[in-house]
Amino acid sequence: MTPTITTALATASWRKSTYSGDQGACVELATVPDLVAVRDSKDPAGPVLLFPPAAWAAFATAPPRP
Repeated sequence: MTPTITTALATASWRKSTYSGDQGACVELATVPDLVAVRDSKDPAGPVLLFPPAAWAAFATAPPRP
């Protein structure tokens, strides 16, 4: 991870998924330069997954699997 991304993650405005509910299985999203960051809301200092915006959009709009 580059220093620029590390700094962007430290100052990012994280938001919780509206699908998370109150069951504790939550993910949070933040946009950083040219990436979408995803983390576990129970472990905000833990690992972060980074996706190109097009890949995240394809995932987020894909129909559910049967």
